[in-house]
Amino acid sequence: MELDDVIQHIKTRQPAILILQATQVASLQLCRQIKEQKLLGWIYCILINDLPEIAITKMGRDPNWELRECAQALENGADAYLRISSISNQDSPIAVAEHRLLKAQIQAGLRGVRLYREAMQTNDFLSRIALVDPLTELSNRRAMEWELPRQVENAFSQSTPLSLIILDVDYFKSINDNYGHPVGDSALKLLASRLKHNLRIKDSLFRYGGEEFVIILSHTDCEEARAVANRVRHIISDQPFQIDRRLVLPITISLGVASLNNTDDHRGESLLRSADHNLRIAKSNGRNQVYCCCNH
Repeated sequence: MELDDVIQHIKTRQPAILILQATQVASLQLCRQIKEQKLLGWIYCILINDLPEIAITKMGRDPNWELRECAQALENGADAYLRISSISNQDSPIAVAEHRLLKAQIQAGLRGVRLYREAMQTNDFLSRIALVDPLTELSNRRAMEWELPRQVENAFSQSTPLSLIILDVDYFKSINDNYGHPVGDSALKLLASRLKHNLRIKDSLFRYGGEEFVIILSHTDCEEARAVANRVRHIISDQPFQIDRRLVLPITISLGVASLNNTDDHRGESLLRSADHNLRIAKSNGRNQVYCCCNH
């Protein structure tokens, strides 16, 4: 089997520990390649010299030979190097000791791999937390700042339309002032849920901050984006929000819409600014409306 085939097999199987023959040149190459790959570097590699006669002969000529072999193995990515000096007599004291040492190395490797996997799970969990708004459970601004450049780049490279909506809850401060922040939080959670369940599958919804939300509309031109924005506005304004058994709040939103054009930057910053500018116009024109200027 070629070395590339072995690497591919390891990628597929994802073993926790590899035990390799130290006397095989390919073993050192394999260790080195594994440790150079981010997705495989956590695998614990043990090199075993299982040809005691050769080792004894070489050490007779050069007492430092085994030290150099061990150093070379570790320098090439091995996590441990062992010499099995007694193969024929498995019950001899030295064979028992070597077996115990090998078992201890395997246990050490398994501990290291377990800690690595636990750390990766923790990191994945923390990454998800870092990208999710805890109140609404929507993707947050950081997630939007990662996703928007990706979608803009895709739109440019594939010559497909892309639009963006920024919406703001009208007079949200008065809700907090009149009813308190817990009611304001409940209103935002209910609004986010209503938005999430009424958008298209291809739309990406984010809580941008405070009472502002961003919707990225892939494969959507200006006129279609305007229609989506108007539908969203009605979804929010046409049915008041039941905060609790005694409190029902009518809520409206203002929306600014912008569509990507050839003069926009590839990170989506100018597209976002245009949508924000249009949002300010919608609010200055009286709120509870959509403003869309396609030729921004």
